[in-house]
Amino acid sequence: MRLSRSIPLLALLAAGPLAAPPKMSAAPAQTRLPFIENDYSSALAKARARGVPIFVEAWAPWCHTCRSMQAFVLTDPSLAKRADQFVWLAIDTERAENAPFKQKYPIDALPTFFVLDAKSESAALRWVGGASVAQLQKILDDGRRGVGGASGSAGGIEELLDRADRLYAKNDNARAAALYGQALERAPAGWPKYGRALESLLFALDASGDPERCARAALAAYPRLRKKPSAANVAGSGLGCALSVPADRAGRGDLVSALRSDALDVLAAPRPDIAADDLSGLYQALEEERERAGDAAERTALLERHAAFLEKEAARARTPAGRAVFDSHRLGAYLDLGQPQRAIPMLEQSERDFPGDYNPPARLASAYRAMKKWDDAAAASDRALAKGYGPRKIGILQVRADIEAGRGDTTASRRALEEALRIAEAMPEGQRSDRTIAALKKKLEGS
Repeated sequence: MRLSRSIPLLALLAAGPLAAPPKMSAAPAQTRLPFIENDYSSALAKARARGVPIFVEAWAPWCHTCRSMQAFVLTDPSLAKRADQFVWLAIDTERAENAPFKQKYPIDALPTFFVLDAKSESAALRWVGGASVAQLQKILDDGRRGVGGASGSAGGIEELLDRADRLYAKNDNARAAALYGQALERAPAGWPKYGRALESLLFALDASGDPERCARAALAAYPRLRKKPSAANVAGSGLGCALSVPADRAGRGDLVSALRSDALDVLAAPRPDIAADDLSGLYQALEEERERAGDAAERTALLERHAAFLEKEAARARTPAGRAVFDSHRLGAYLDLGQPQRAIPMLEQSERDFPGDYNPPARLASAYRAMKKWDDAAAASDRALAKGYGPRKIGILQVRADIEAGRGDTTASRRALEEALRIAEAMPEGQRSDRTIAALKKKLEGS
């Protein structure tokens, strides 16, 4: 599960818009659910008046998993019957007016989904990352139950899960992980919430700085989830955690190797029960592992296989929005293969399909930059900057600085970095990142 982290913007800026690139239009894709957009106060008032919980989708226009959820899950007709069970709220985390929401409810990665109790404004449940339709149905059921206060007997597995969910929703990851662990230890065979609890445990362990426990938990749970929709996320998250374990730690190599085998096992045969976005994230985890291992040949083979998979999925998409979900990962694969020209036709098509969106031209700027077509890159960057907003605009400007440096205009390059710094320093609390500011200042010092 290659989540789009919202806090470490420094890492995103260092990679430009490739690690977590900008994505489609500024509003969520059309859904059959009556989402209120970017208006928490209105959603809260409606939920209180109707006596129902609030379901929150916290997303960003550049987030590929957010777009996958919007294109393939939140549009599923089976969810229409849920419309009256919640007030539905979509929060674009890039918009300045949503900074107070981000301060109130922790969003460490995207997408993040919440089920909120409208009476107390407390979060009964948080889900980080993508989900299948079936998984989302269970999340909605568990969220309603959590808001209603229903739980099992004191110390029982359901009561432990409820307590863990509430701590996790408050970003109290260490204590949440302990309770998720207790619940999972008591889980009977066939417990329907095992996958959800395990995925939450892995994120909580990773977020609380314990990658080794995260990796070992994933490795232990994988056989139980091997044929379930959680298989890709468990293997991918586990491998990512294993790679974060210090290189000199005893047993790290065996841990990485075992989780790499699990990840390859998921990809060995077609899995229609697993989202293409999750499978793409698994490829990324495997590519990173081969890069760290210094195996360039195998990494290239994985990248070619990954690119072919994404091209096939994009061709199968029934809507332009569904096709464009794969733009960011396709661009990343083409760039890593040293073949940025392969991205140009798809990105030009996306710019035609979504003329108000900053993402296609921002990606085109990155592709042309890699091709050293500086004038084309600058023109695409101009189009992206005219439409961009929020923290992502900082990343677009940093790419622009690289473009100007590439064509030898150091003054313009520095000007782009200075503008990025100005925007970063002006961000409201909830969006402002001291790490990003420090990184930009350091880069300016060296320019």
